[in-house]
Amino acid sequence: MNMNEKMGGKPPIGGCPGSNAKTIKRDSLSATVPAGKIQNQLMQWPVQIKLVPVNAPYFDNANLLISADCGAYAYSNFHHDFIRNKIVLIGCPKLDEGDYSEKLTEIIKQNDIKSVMVIRMEVPCCGGIEQAVKNALQKSGKMLPWHVVTISISGEILD
Repeated sequence: MNMNEKMGGKPPIGGCPGSNAKTIKRDSLSATVPAGKIQNQLMQWPVQIKLVPVNAPYFDNANLLISADCGAYAYSNFHHDFIRNKIVLIGCPKLDEGDYSEKLTEIIKQNDIKSVMVIRMEVPCCGGIEQAVKNALQKSGKMLPWHVVTISISGEILD
């Protein structure tokens, strides 16, 4: 049995088994989480914008969280305050080649997305992720509720 079969998915064509779309089932509150520890809220895999399939089943009726990679490291309560009940997509417009607009447009067009939240850092290069989402929403032709949260490099919410 190969690693991909152990993980319960079909082998990707010419790709890494870790790129398979997976839904992660979460209990609303787990009795196994020690007091004071924040429970993981991630509901799907993969999370990288470049890796997620456009028609993954977890996009059906989803609230999207589109975040700059750094957001989760800069803001300590990221899982608790932002990820809960959302499908997470992450990327870095400075480090990744190309623009996310086309992929995000297709995700929004081809799926029943309920809302979009954008998490960006205060640094200028992070404006690229916000602009990509704006472009995708306009090109999709859908009027969806959306908002942007800006995080400072010291980990504070600026909005």
